[in-house]
Amino acid sequence: MMAMRVGLLFGGRSGEHEVSIRSAQAIAQALATGDNPAKYEAVPVHICKDGSWVTGETAQQVLTSGKALAGDDTATRELPEMGTLESRLPNLTKSAAAHNKLTDIDIWFPVLHGPNGEDGTIQGLLKLLQMPFVGSGVLGSALGMDKLAMKSAFAQAGLPQVKYQGVTRAQIYSNPCIFPKLCDDLEADIGYPCFVKPANLGSSVGVAKATNRKELEAALDSAVSYDRRVIVEAGVVAREVECSILGNDYPKASVLGETQFENDFYDYEAKYTEGGATLLIPSPVPDEVRDRLQEMAIRAFQTVDAAGLARVDFFYIEATGEILINEINTMPGFTATSMYPIMWKASGVDFPELVDKLIQLGLERTA
Repeated sequence: MMAMRVGLLFGGRSGEHEVSIRSAQAIAQALATGDNPAKYEAVPVHICKDGSWVTGETAQQVLTSGKALAGDDTATRELPEMGTLESRLPNLTKSAAAHNKLTDIDIWFPVLHGPNGEDGTIQGLLKLLQMPFVGSGVLGSALGMDKLAMKSAFAQAGLPQVKYQGVTRAQIYSNPCIFPKLCDDLEADIGYPCFVKPANLGSSVGVAKATNRKELEAALDSAVSYDRRVIVEAGVVAREVECSILGNDYPKASVLGETQFENDFYDYEAKYTEGGATLLIPSPVPDEVRDRLQEMAIRAFQTVDAAGLARVDFFYIEATGEILINEINTMPGFTATSMYPIMWKASGVDFPELVDKLIQLGLERTA
């Protein structure tokens, strides 16, 4: 029996390009461990920062080194005929060389974090090409990425959340009479402290905490430089507890993980730096709280129509026993410090087995 060819799609055009490379490294290692080499052959496909795709030795070089290509915009491409993002789709069907290389893939593993990868765009391309892939489809990925759409879905499902309000770039960049009124309304409705976030960006990029009017104005101005839609959330004093989900129609929840950090919030640096945060796995919460969190995590997964994998993050207010859902991540990190694989290892599923299960779930979802 021939090994199944797994297209390891990594890199991408988001600010999480380097994290994607590190996640792909870990998955490639898992595919080369235990029983997996007899079942799978990893085929690295790297999306450069300029949007062009490379395979073969160039992609393997990036995967092995763990570093983005030097001079990304001008690096030599193995598949120059594939062009940039604007011309890629026609060339996938017109270029026989590219077509043969990419359609020989049995299943894709899009290890892409953030916009242009985790938001339904690459999932739509793979669906259009009728190729199976690991993880959520267009709807689940898009809802999981867009914080405002996600929160609307969670509210419809009756999942409790912090107070929040959506703001647009047009409001923030409006005339001098409207912007102060917007800030007045946010102070009255949300209050301080609050967190200002781009609606459609991952890994805490562009997130800022505001404790007064000056910080609020600066945070709004910064957030809209990343996205035309912004979300402002009320700050809470709470423990941050996470749960990993694995499955399709019958998803299962992992043991809980808890993150403790010195910064005001779990920012990009804390997430992807060794020692940036302390991970408690399993989280030392009461059994009743654990059960509620796991049940809510599964509900959140089903609410956005996620598939394969997700990590769901919560605020646990210990003083009152209240649990508030924060967000769902449909393609969480797979690096050495990432909670998703660590929580599943603590649940009895080691990394190579986890990757195997995810591939099988991707095939199941496509069937």
